[in-house]
Amino acid sequence: MLQLVGLGTDRGAAEEVATATQGTLYVNHDGESDARPFSTMVRTQTDNLELLRPAADVGLYLCFARAVKPEVSPLPDERVIATFPMIGHPDLSHGEADAHWRDQHGPLALASHSAMCDYTQLSVVATLSGIELDGIAMCAFSTRQDLSTKFFNDDEAKAAIGADVAKFADMKRSLRRVVLTQV
Repeated sequence: MLQLVGLGTDRGAAEEVATATQGTLYVNHDGESDARPFSTMVRTQTDNLELLRPAADVGLYLCFARAVKPEVSPLPDERVIATFPMIGHPDLSHGEADAHWRDQHGPLALASHSAMCDYTQLSVVATLSGIELDGIAMCAFSTRQDLSTKFFNDDEAKAAIGADVAKFADMKRSLRRVVLTQV
């Protein structure tokens, strides 16, 4: 499904946009630094791009959302999302990086992050403003404790994920992880 995704720093603007467009709002998880690359995310569908701009001061993207591991039901009370904005590997085209992310990394992530309760890949179809991204990974866990202590199944899984990400993503230019909570 195609969605507009706005990354920003103004929680009030993000709340207004999410409400006006019946979108989904994510905000910095308690205890996360506001010094991260962004502190809000809005995922929505609308034909009014100007409505999103106040909530997208970091970037505005047209994305194809892939549910690699659909949300568990019922949703956990806390549910935290480790969000990884990705810039593709410089030796690969967007299509090549995206295919590897989808076809190789997705299954590896499912095997390596067994505590993950939801995994969505937002493949960037077009950058409308902001830094050029190729995708945004959204890895959800039931609690902040699970994210901190159970992100990887073990050291072997951690090494496998790190080696695989280096094949399709530019590890130096991709943005830092941001931990969000769905509102």
